[in-house]
Amino acid sequence: FYCWGHALMVILSTAFFQLFGVENWRILALVWAIVPLSNVFYFAVVPLRRLTEEGKAHSVGKLFGMPVFWLFFALMLAAGASEQAMSQWASAFAESTLHVSKAMGDRLGPCLFALMMGLSRILYAKNSERISLRAFLLGSSALCVATYLIAVFSPNALVALMGCGLCGFSVGIMWPGTLSLASASVPLGGTAFFALLALAGDVGCSAGPGLVGLVSGLFDDSLKAGLLFALLFPVMMILGVLLLRKRERSGEGK
Repeated sequence: FYCWGHALMVILSTAFFQLFGVENWRILALVWAIVPLSNVFYFAVVPLRRLTEEGKAHSVGKLFGMPVFWLFFALMLAAGASEQAMSQWASAFAESTLHVSKAMGDRLGPCLFALMMGLSRILYAKNSERISLRAFLLGSSALCVATYLIAVFSPNALVALMGCGLCGFSVGIMWPGTLSLASASVPLGGTAFFALLALAGDVGCSAGPGLVGLVSGLFDDSLKAGLLFALLFPVMMILGVLLLRKRERSGEGK
């Protein structure tokens, strides 16, 4: 549902700009503020379940002392960065490679990215009993590497843009898949465990596009240079999943 909300936000925002002009972006920001305001009331009444029995969850100190925690922390960071490094720059990339308007760039960039991300989650959910999550994460990460390479090196602007969209498909399962593996590996992690993993993912979501922008600026505002640097993140995912599988096979456990 995050993916559909993402796509809907892009479509409605694009329509607003078409009708009222980009200069009225402040009004749009106030309109979208209704969403988190509504969440104030939703979270006030929604029932919250405990992940573990009272007093049985690992403390934060114990989590910090577990090597597997840091492995999942790195995986979540890489997942967030792999996703947002492309997503946040997709519109600008579409405008710079296809030389289209901002409205068209938004539809061909982040909107397509979000739709493809949602599609990957639906497909895996329907086939999760037959497909290993670790195998799917490895395949998705390898596909993510390929999509970044297509976006950077394809001589055809349209093919490069399709690489951006396909990247959305490749990153779709990274965040929820990593959380699922973490839940199975650390059953007594508790709320603190998942809060810290969410923090790691958010750091990745911020650092990924930030580093793309920084590297692009060092190379005369070349987005291709920035996206090439971002290959580091899906490669981190591949290495992390392989290390997790090695730990499990060797019986190192937690």
